[in-house]
Amino acid sequence: MDCMVNKVATIIQARMGSSRLPGKIMKRIGKKELLWYSANRASKAKLVNDTIIATTVDSRDNTVFDWCKTNGFPVFRGSEKDVLDRYYNCAKEFGANIIVRLTSDNPFCDPEIVDQLVLELKKSKSDYVSNRVTKRTWPYGLDAEVFTFKALKHAWEQANKEHQREHVTPYILEHSEYFRLLEVPLDENLSNFRLSIDYPEDFEMCKVLIEGYNAHEMNWREIIDLLKKHPELVEINASRIDSKL
Repeated sequence: MDCMVNKVATIIQARMGSSRLPGKIMKRIGKKELLWYSANRASKAKLVNDTIIATTVDSRDNTVFDWCKTNGFPVFRGSEKDVLDRYYNCAKEFGANIIVRLTSDNPFCDPEIVDQLVLELKKSKSDYVSNRVTKRTWPYGLDAEVFTFKALKHAWEQANKEHQREHVTPYILEHSEYFRLLEVPLDENLSNFRLSIDYPEDFEMCKVLIEGYNAHEMNWREIIDLLKKHPELVEINASRIDSKL
C-alpha cells in the first residue's frame, strides 16, 4: 500500500449488470465507450493522484477489467453487492487518504467540480463533502462525493443494513453525530437538467451531445449553456427528470 500523505483517489464504480441498460458502460458513442468519457474526464482533476475503476469479481465484468488494462486505467475488483466493501478495499489497496466517489454512468462528470469538493474537504476539515445536497440544485449527472478514508473505514466497520452496504455512503449520511458533513449547493437551481445515463432516453441525449456538439470537450457550465440555447435537446430525456436516480 502506498502511504502518500493526503493521497487523493477518485474511485469510479463500474459494472456490466445494469438492470435498465445492460452493458451500458461499454456502449459506444462516437469512437469511445461510455466508460471512457467518465474516466477520462475524471482523470483531469488536478487535485487527484489516481483515478481507479472499481468493478466486481463477477465474470461479466471481465470485460471491464480488460478494458481498463487496454486503456491504461488502474482497476480493482471486489464485491458486486457490497459496494461499501469494494470501495474500502480499493481505497486501502491504493493507499488513499481522501476518496472521490463517482459512477461510471455520468459521462459529463467535471474535474473542476471534483477539485472544488476536494478543496472544500481539506479547507473545512470535514469528513464528507458533496454536491448531492438535500434539496437538489446541481444538474443530474454531476454528482460527486468526497470523504476521508477514516470515515470510510468507520462506515465499513459499522454499517449493517443492506442499503448502507450497497450504496457506500448512507451510513455516513445517517450518522452525522460521528462525522462532519458539508454540502455544496449551487446558487442557481439547475436540477431540471439531466446528464446521467440510466434510461434509453438519457443515452440518446448523451449521444447527440457528444457526436453532434463535442460536449465531452466542454466544461459543465458550457454544457448547461448549450442546453439552455437548445431546449429541444433537454426534451429528449425530460420525462426522466423527476426520477430519483
